[in-house]
Amino acid sequence: MAAPRFDLPLIEDDTREFWDGARDGRLLLRHCCSCEEVHYYPRNFCPSCWSDDVDWIEAAGEGSLYTWSTVYQNDLPPFHDQIPYVAAIVELDEGPRMMTKIVDCEPAQLAIGMRLRARFEPLDDEVTIIVFEPA
Repeated sequence: MAAPRFDLPLIEDDTREFWDGARDGRLLLRHCCSCEEVHYYPRNFCPSCWSDDVDWIEAAGEGSLYTWSTVYQNDLPPFHDQIPYVAAIVELDEGPRMMTKIVDCEPAQLAIGMRLRARFEPLDDEVTIIVFEPA
């Protein structure tokens, strides 16, 4: 019997377009039509002005490293097989900050403000996650 997966999101109607975009290689963000703020994580209202007049925009998929932590211990499947890995927050060029994972970069090479670009990694047929690599 396979171990339960802890890395698969629950895809709901409110976020389906985000996950469909990721599967297609596009980073979609929510944009408020009232105050013009862009926000992440996807939700049906603006966390800045509380308007429900929000739509989707396609982000450039680029940003800078805001902070990170190298994870050396995680017993949950499938993360145990990935250690060490870098958990990070990336400040997207559009403004929001996004929690993610940094790939193809040794932790010693990381620096606050370094430029990064999105990469899309399928976990299964339905879910693709967005990770970042050096630009």
